[in-house]
Amino acid sequence: MTNASASYAAELEKLCFSAPWSYKMLCEASQSESGEFLCAFADGEFAGYAGMLCVLDEGQICNVAVCPPFRRMGVGEALMTAQRAAGLARGLSVMMLEVRASNTAAQRLYEKLGWEKVGVRRNFYSAPREDGVLYNLYL
Repeated sequence: MTNASASYAAELEKLCFSAPWSYKMLCEASQSESGEFLCAFADGEFAGYAGMLCVLDEGQICNVAVCPPFRRMGVGEALMTAQRAAGLARGLSVMMLEVRASNTAAQRLYEKLGWEKVGVRRNFYSAPREDGVLYNLYL
């Protein structure tokens, strides 16, 4: 992710999330040594991004977002596959994420890619209040 693509990601954040990351937050996280922020482009257009923060041998997927015109076209799968490769390159032993309980499409994708459901965080999300389903991918 570059500063230019972070501006697209920040706009997508506003569209997709009730507590969106700002442009500044995305720039800082993507430029930190612990950050692994990847963008997808289709026909020259920004299609989505996935961000991960790493500590020691663990990676936490922070956000995955795909622009509405590019959904159900394999963009999310490509981003998550690329993040897995990045995790392996970093020598991570596990990658983690949480997803809204109502986001069954994302849950199906994660499970298809080998992620394991490991728990639930009650009332993790706000606006609206909702449980977060926890997933791990063991590398």
